Amino acid sequence: MTVTLLTSQSAPTTTDADALVTGVFQGQNGPVLTWNTDELDLMAALTALGATGKAEEITKIPTSGLAGRPGGLAVPVIVAVGLGPEPGGPAERPAYLERLRRAAGAAARDLTAGTPAKAKRVAIALPAGEPDEAEAVALGGLLGSYAFRRYRTSSGTPGDVELIVHTAHDDAVRRARILADAMTLVRDLVNTSPADMVPADLAAVAEQAAAAHGLGVQVLDENELAKEGFGGILAVGMGSAHPPRLVRLDYTHPDADRTVVFAGKGITFDSGGLSLKPPKAMETMKADMSGAAAVLAAVQAIAELGPAVNVVGYLSLAENMPGGGAQRPSDVITIYGGKTVEVLNTDAEGRLVLADALARSEADGPSLLVDVATLTGAQTVALGNRTAGVMASDDSLAAEIADAARRAGEAMWPMPLPEDLRKGLDSTVADLANVSGDRSGGMLVAGLFLREFVPAGVRWAHLDIAGPAYNDGAPYGYVAKGGTGAAVRTLVQIAADVAEGKLAGGPDDGK
Repeated sequence: MTVTLLTSQSAPTTTDADALVTGVFQGQNGPVLTWNTDELDLMAALTALGATGKAEEITKIPTSGLAGRPGGLAVPVIVAVGLGPEPGGPAERPAYLERLRRAAGAAARDLTAGTPAKAKRVAIALPAGEPDEAEAVALGGLLGSYAFRRYRTSSGTPGDVELIVHTAHDDAVRRARILADAMTLVRDLVNTSPADMVPADLAAVAEQAAAAHGLGVQVLDENELAKEGFGGILAVGMGSAHPPRLVRLDYTHPDADRTVVFAGKGITFDSGGLSLKPPKAMETMKADMSGAAAVLAAVQAIAELGPAVNVVGYLSLAENMPGGGAQRPSDVITIYGGKTVEVLNTDAEGRLVLADALARSEADGPSLLVDVATLTGAQTVALGNRTAGVMASDDSLAAEIADAARRAGEAMWPMPLPEDLRKGLDSTVADLANVSGDRSGGMLVAGLFLREFVPAGVRWAHLDIAGPAYNDGAPYGYVAKGGTGAAVRTLVQIAADVAEGKLAGGPDDGK
């Protein structure tokens, strides 16, 4: 299904479309329409249908039944979608923009779901008078129209959809299109059957994206990984018939004086290895490459947006399987750079493939290093399925990264790295173990493990997106069931913030 995005500055009521989406705020004294529709008497219809304006509430009103319906009204149905409370001050702006995204997504999802789509041409007249509003509405509409149908045979081919956003801010809508394309790439990769997305397949997608967007790319196969000493990636991939890969992408800007490195965990399927997962826990493990997919998509989007910062992206790709050659609990492996790790649990594998990339990043001279991974089940226990955890080399950086995520529209929460938990990673036979004997604080312990491989003096942040990367429940807002595209917007925002000197590691940080 192809989704075409257009803009229009004409009056929404004159648009030729299958449906017209408008917004309704949840006012203190009842629903509040976002634009004047007195001639349509929409308020009376909304009141009669019990609309309240609560977030994502959808009320459909056939225009044939509206009092005072003008003869020139082209749409057969008006879809009023709830926006929640009316916008407050600047501090509440990010939350308001997220409600706009979700409202646009909920309406688009409702109207375009099905094969063929119930509405093929949808006009969206939600608040879009400011650039950030226009971007939010366009992005929500695009993501809400997403459908993954690669393996469908019985429901036919979905029809194409055309979205018309009523706004004058074409540049903001273009940015939304770039972000939506990047997040759609992640969703497609995550939703693909793991049999069709082994490490070599994902590396090939990265090469294609690099060629299409003018990125530098290098792919190391298993022989090159062994020659250069990437012991973590190799160890995790030993049990699979599909050998591992390390992909390095780079975007450069002629005016850049800082380099940001992103590293993503790319376990294309995680059985747990010899420390085998229960069957139910494996059902969503095709999503264990979400971090690597997010890095790939973010670098692609950054190349299109063009911020004045250099960006390097690492994709650490392996399939974690319990084959005859698989690593064993109590094996000792050597990470890139020479540090040794006693592997006590082969299901704590993501930290091993990331360790190689973090250590390798020293050669890139980063001013900021960020890794992103579906790393621990403990993240979902601590923060749920919609909020990611942020750990960092210092508390101020964790707070800055979480704020960048908030401004980008993603929920992330700064978490500590308590020094008292580090002793649990001590090993009697190696430099450190990959898990602690104490199960407490598993998300934080994983962060402490990764910190051991961060180059000296480099500011570093770790994003654990185990919950937000995959929606195993009902669709909501602009989020479909399956892969979500989590962390892409945050990584793009981090690059923009560094380029503009708003984030530690940027040109104005005094270094």
